[in-house]
Amino acid sequence: MHRTLKDILESSVAAFHDRPAFSEIGGSACTYGDFKSRSEKLARLFSACGIGKGDKVILFSGSQVNWPVAYFSVTANAMVIVPLLPDFTAFELANIIEHSGASDLIVSRKLYYKISDFIYGTLRTVIIADDFSIVKSAVNGIGTDGKPSMPSGVPMDEFLAGRKGDCPCQESVPEEDDIASIIYTSGTSGSSKGVMLSHKNLTAQIEMIYKLFPIVKEDVFLSILPLSHAYECTIGMIYPFAYGSSVVYLNSAPTPSALMSALAEVRPTIMLSVPLIVEKIYKNKLHPIFTKNAFMEFIYSIPLFRHAFHRIAGKKLYKMFGGRLRFFGIGGSKLDAVVENFLKDAGFPYSIGYGLTETSPLIAGAVPGKVPFQSTGPIVHGMELKLLNINDSGIGEIAVKGDNVMAGYYRDEKRTRAAFTEDGWFRTKDLGCLDRYGNLYIKGRADNMIVGANGENIYPEEIESIINESDYVTESLVVSVKGRLIAKVHFNYDYIEKLHRFSENSARSLSERIDILKKELREYVNSKVNKTSKVEIEEQSSPFEKTATQKIKRYLYS
Repeated sequence: MHRTLKDILESSVAAFHDRPAFSEIGGSACTYGDFKSRSEKLARLFSACGIGKGDKVILFSGSQVNWPVAYFSVTANAMVIVPLLPDFTAFELANIIEHSGASDLIVSRKLYYKISDFIYGTLRTVIIADDFSIVKSAVNGIGTDGKPSMPSGVPMDEFLAGRKGDCPCQESVPEEDDIASIIYTSGTSGSSKGVMLSHKNLTAQIEMIYKLFPIVKEDVFLSILPLSHAYECTIGMIYPFAYGSSVVYLNSAPTPSALMSALAEVRPTIMLSVPLIVEKIYKNKLHPIFTKNAFMEFIYSIPLFRHAFHRIAGKKLYKMFGGRLRFFGIGGSKLDAVVENFLKDAGFPYSIGYGLTETSPLIAGAVPGKVPFQSTGPIVHGMELKLLNINDSGIGEIAVKGDNVMAGYYRDEKRTRAAFTEDGWFRTKDLGCLDRYGNLYIKGRADNMIVGANGENIYPEEIESIINESDYVTESLVVSVKGRLIAKVHFNYDYIEKLHRFSENSARSLSERIDILKKELREYVNSKVNKTSKVEIEEQSSPFEKTATQKIKRYLYS
């Protein structure tokens, strides 16, 4: 077993030297040997700029080959990487630089504009992620007279010329309990925390994932999620690198056209996704075909025919994904039940996982062909799980132990203490229950739970899952307002328009149709829930703001 990320770097480079490691759509591959050369040269650059053991280096960039190069070069040389989401604002960037105490920044040209003049002045080093050119080095007197408008920088080779005797931090060897990464979450609660993950946390997690679903050097990952999120960073980058697989980056937003083109080019064997992406494919592309007229809708309502339609569509979907896919991981939030039924009928190789940044991230997972419906599956090998404060329905707060559980929140002892029980169990703040086979079912966040007038617990996520079953709904959010349950609903306006364009009621305005749908939806939902969970429907005209894993930022709407 690897003890540190440096161990992973060295063993992978030795074992897979000539194999492709990372590439971008339309670009040439960086082999494991190339990766070693780049990371060693970057380590020399760090040394020359006075960056050493324990220093925190901010990595602020979208997905590209140099992202993992920077990540491994920092962590393998006993420094601490602080990866930030590309959609963080200039204000958030400034706050994190101040809170983390980082003096060194690796930033892409695309995001360079978010560095304020003041923050630039506080930094010791500014390096451009795209080519590792140096914009500022206080140690060497480069760029210290103010922030340049265009981040051209001094080329790395030119900067390092004549420094061939420098060694890449030979004495800076990380230990397994050293902090490797601090990940600042941008969660649904709106309160960002710096999660400290040690080398041991990350290497232990890699072993856990391998025991759940082994990969081989021939596997090809297509990466479409932000690398700065623990989900994609650990499972989509460190894991394939540890076992010789290759990763191709979609270095743009995963729009339908960009995704379809990438799938045809890469033909991946493994992908990681969030529910929203596959839900959009089903609701916007597949379901309208099944229900394009009254006759088709009637046939589709018959279970036998619906299953047959799903099998046919599943084969086409599998081919659309390149025809080689053997693992399509879905995590980050709960998958819509209707969409999961389709994937199951279709024989699509989907997998469900559950975890948190604080657990590096995976806690539980089910592999293709063995996914219990609406469950995350059992906990991964090497972890322990128990439920706290279990109610009469068998639901309790999920608490876990394992080598992948974080060291704590950076510079926040109060939050760290609150996150653990007295006997050392990490409290996830997620509510769940277990079936007799050990499969875990997530019921929602403890912070989101609403206590009804009669003292009964109401789980808004369960009501939302019923609302989201409707073809007319894109997404929803249930909140409590002065003792009333309000379901804020963002409707699928494109689908509504297409469906009603040629109907006998086509003269009705969109607002009139929405009013009718609100009434029908309220009646449907309230027929499915108990009396304490009945809701009123409000239209949410614009999409909800979301986190990197496409969870709604609930705190903005409560």
